[in-house]
Amino acid sequence: MKFAPVRTFALSLPEVTEEPHHHFGSFRVRGKIFVTIPPEQEHIHVFVPEQQREQALAMYPSFAEKLLWGSKVVGLKVALAGADPRAIKALVRAAWQHKAPKALQPPNA
Repeated sequence: MKFAPVRTFALSLPEVTEEPHHHFGSFRVRGKIFVTIPPEQEHIHVFVPEQQREQALAMYPSFAEKLLWGSKVVGLKVALAGADPRAIKALVRAAWQHKAPKALQPPNA
């Protein structure tokens, strides 16, 4: 999977902006980061809740790994090459839902 479809999908979610974050890019909802993009755009960092993170690690070991900040696990590092596009969309949507205010989310989200 290439980065362009990830960008298109993330920007299609309500109130998402793409902004710099140090030397990375980021997708944000009302200022809250839910995905960061390293400069080479070969993987993304997805900030999902712990339960979804652990589920993704079990389901997608070929392209998802723990994202560490020091010794703390803060999300997922997802390699785009060989990744299932449906899984990437689901993870990006889950990260958006985790950070977006309830008022932006559909009633069944």
